[in-house]
Amino acid sequence: MNFIKTVFLLTGLTLLLMFFGQALGGQQGMMVALVFACIMNFGAYWFSDKLVLAMYRAQPLSEADQPMVHRIVQRLAQKANIPTPKIYLIPTPAPNAFATGRNPSHAVMAVTQGILSILNEEELEGVLGHELAHVLHRDILIATVAASIAGAINMLSSMARWSLMFGGGRRDNRDREGGNPLALLVMAIVAPLAAMLIQLAVSRSREFSADEGGSQLTGQPLNLASALRKLEAGSKRIPMLEATPTTAHLFIVNPLTGGGLMKLFSTHPPMEERIARLERLAQAH
Repeated sequence: MNFIKTVFLLTGLTLLLMFFGQALGGQQGMMVALVFACIMNFGAYWFSDKLVLAMYRAQPLSEADQPMVHRIVQRLAQKANIPTPKIYLIPTPAPNAFATGRNPSHAVMAVTQGILSILNEEELEGVLGHELAHVLHRDILIATVAASIAGAINMLSSMARWSLMFGGGRRDNRDREGGNPLALLVMAIVAPLAAMLIQLAVSRSREFSADEGGSQLTGQPLNLASALRKLEAGSKRIPMLEATPTTAHLFIVNPLTGGGLMKLFSTHPPMEERIARLERLAQAH
C-alpha cells in the first residue's frame, strides 16, 4: 500500500508539473524547467553521501570503537544480501540516525553519539534495520525524483511571477487557454505549495515503508517501536541544532521541532501512528 501511495503521489506531482508548465510556457517552458531541476537534483543525488556527511561533520566509525554497531550492520546486510554499508559517527548528543548513498553498493549509515548512549542493542538493531530498508527501497532515488519535479514546479512559479511583474503575463498569455493574469498569479502561488505538500507526503510514505521493511528484516517490530519512543523523547530533550530542513527527511526521527500547523509540513509521519503500526505488525506475527 505504501508503494502504491508513493506511485500515486509521484504521478500527482508529474501531472501538476505538466498542467502548470503548459499553462505558463507551453511544452517548451515545462521541459526547460524540468531539465534544469533534473540537473541540479542529479548532482545532489550522485554526491548525496559526501555532502550530508560533510554537513554534519561525520567521521568514519571504526569497528574497534563500536564493535556492536558493526556486528549489527554486517548481520543485517548479509541477511538483505547487499554489501555492508560504511558506518559513520556524527559528533552530537542529539539521538538520531540516517542512511544515504545512491544505491546499495554506495550506501552509508550514520549514527549520532546520542543514539548510541540511549538505545540498547535490540533497539539499535531496529533503527539500523529501518535505515537499511531505506537503502533496499532506493528511497534516496525516489526522494530525488520527487525533488526534481517539485523543483521544476518552483522554477515555473518563479518564471510566472517575474512574467507578471513585467507585464508579460497579460501580453503573452492572452492567446493561450487559461492565460488570465490573475489565474496565473494564483497558480504561481498554489502550485509550489501543492508540490511541496505532495513531496512531503512521499517522504512520510517512505518512512512507513522503512519501518515495515526494517521490522521484517529484524523480525522484531517492537524493538523499533521502543527505539522510536526513546528517540522522540530524546530529540525533544536534546534537539539537533545543526539540522537543516533540506536534510531533515534523511533522519529516522524529525530533527526539527514544531507542532500544530507545522505537522502538515513535516517530513515524517506522526510518531504515535508509526508506533501503532509497528505494534499491529507485531501482533500479526
